[in-house]
Amino acid sequence: MNLFAEGGPWLTILFFSVLFLVIFRRPLGWLLKFLARSALGLGFLALWSQSGLAAGLALGVNAFNALTLGLLGLPGLGLLFLFRWVGT
Repeated sequence: MNLFAEGGPWLTILFFSVLFLVIFRRPLGWLLKFLARSALGLGFLALWSQSGLAAGLALGVNAFNALTLGLLGLPGLGLLFLFRWVGT
């Protein structure tokens, strides 16, 4: 079988793509879950920035805060508030 015949490169790309997904299925799942949680954290920070100012609990809407919330969840929110409190 000649992989470089007509249609061969596409079959090679398909084969290696499937092989990559099979090998890295679990780490890619973790990465996608982490990115989804970080996106939700970013959305929460955007909502919090609108309402948290009135309570005096403002947090910046940035990638570091979103990734912290994505990784740690609710304890990460407490950690961010602690950093904010210690930094002022």
